[in-house]
Amino acid sequence: MGIEIERKFLVQSEAWRAATTSRQRLTQGYLCREPSRVVRVRVAGEQGFLTIKGAPQGLARLEFEYPIPVAEAHQLLQLADGPVIDKWRHLCPAGGGLVWEIDEFLGDNAGLIVAEIELQDEAQAFDRPEWLGAEVTEDKRYLNANLAVQPFKTW
Repeated sequence: MGIEIERKFLVQSEAWRAATTSRQRLTQGYLCREPSRVVRVRVAGEQGFLTIKGAPQGLARLEFEYPIPVAEAHQLLQLADGPVIDKWRHLCPAGGGLVWEIDEFLGDNAGLIVAEIELQDEAQAFDRPEWLGAEVTEDKRYLNANLAVQPFKTW
């Protein structure tokens, strides 16, 4: 069984850019955006993925991700419930084998930059870089599934 334990933060400066080790363009859409489950299709470079996530239970939720042919991912994006999300994902080492995934949103979500870190358990400690801002883990507005239909520019 796949479990995702993730914390999400706003980014308060550009200092993170110097620490990035890679970046990749992501396009993703949602086939289902129910409170109890989300089904996402994503194109990441030349790869496609289908992801199913359950409802959050604290910081954790069920997550299952499967690679699919990129051509099929592009076709599935046409079935998305609402607009697609377009963003750059930057990776920054976080120490202790952890990685910050920093999403720099484009389009109707331009101007929003969010840093996420996946943990092994909810109590796991991690270093907080100086560029890390307020935690928004429990703020539903920052869920990508919600940003697709209530983009940052409308707040």
